[in-house]
Amino acid sequence: MSRRFDHLGDVEAFVAVVEHGSLTAAAVALSTTPSVISRAIGRLETRLGSQLLRRTTRRQGLTEAGRVYLEHSRAAFALIDDAERAIQGQDGELSGRVRLSVPTTYGHYRLPALLQRFAVRYPQVQIELNIANRNVDLVAEGFDLAIRLGQLPDSGLVARKLEDAALCLVASPAYLERAGLPRALEDLRRHVCIPFVMPSTGRVANWLFRSGQGAGSERSDIDWMPASQMLVSDDVLGVVSLAEQGIGICQSYDFIVEDRLRRGRLVELLPQLRGRSRPFSVIYAPHRRLSAASRALIDMLAEGG
Repeated sequence: MSRRFDHLGDVEAFVAVVEHGSLTAAAVALSTTPSVISRAIGRLETRLGSQLLRRTTRRQGLTEAGRVYLEHSRAAFALIDDAERAIQGQDGELSGRVRLSVPTTYGHYRLPALLQRFAVRYPQVQIELNIANRNVDLVAEGFDLAIRLGQLPDSGLVARKLEDAALCLVASPAYLERAGLPRALEDLRRHVCIPFVMPSTGRVANWLFRSGQGAGSERSDIDWMPASQMLVSDDVLGVVSLAEQGIGICQSYDFIVEDRLRRGRLVELLPQLRGRSRPFSVIYAPHRRLSAASRALIDMLAEGG
C-alpha cells in the first residue's frame, strides 16, 4: 500500500518559502539548504501539475493556484497542530506559532506589556511580530493576525475591536513659550501644525475634535484639516518626536503621549475640544481556521485594550 501523504515535507517547504520570503530564509528556518527547498517545491509542483510560485530574482511570488494551495495547506497543518495538542496537551498548555503584524503605534506602546503577560502565561507559544506601517496581505504573506487602525473597509476579513483610542492635541513647553498658547480652534491657523500623511490615501489626516463639552452644550464633531510646511509620512510616531523637540503642534493618542505629559515634556492643548477617538482592531481571514494559540492571543489583546 502506497503512502498517501509522503509529500508533507514538500508542502512544509512550500509554506516556509512563502512565510519567510525566499528559498534561503526558508532553508534557515527548516535547518536545510536552499537547493533542498528548491527540489521540494519542484516535486510538489510536478505532483500537482501546476506552478505554485513565480520565481523572480528578488522574491518568490504566489500564483493563483499557489494562493489557493497555501490556504488549504495552512488549514491542514492547523488541524494537525490541534490534534497533537488534544493528545499531548492534557494539561491545557498551548504551543505553536502566531505571526502578528502591527503598526508602530501599537507595536511600541501597547503590545510590549501585553506580550509579556502572554509569554508568561503561554511559554510554549512562539510569537513572530512584524512592526510596520503598511497593511500586510494576511494570506499572501502568511500572517495569522494583524492589528489595524480606523474604520475597516468591507474586505471580507473578520475584525474584533480592541479599543477606541482617545486623541489629544499637544506641543512642547519650549514651543508654547515661543509661539504662545492657542485657546481656540481658530488660533491653530497661526501656529505650526505637524500633520501626518496617511499611507493608505496619500492625503493629510484630519485632526478630530469635539465641541460643546460644557454642561447643557450641544456636542458636535469637527474634522479639521491642519496645514503646515512640514509633513510626516509612513511613521505616525514622527509627529510626536517633532512636537517634543519644539517644532510645532501635533495630534496623537493618549496612550502615546501620556508619559511625556506626566514628565512635562509635552503639554495638552485645547482640552475643551477633546473627546474623539480612532478604533484599533485585530483582524484575520475568515476562511482560515484559527489555532488555539491565535485565539488565546486575540483574547489577551482584547482584555488589554
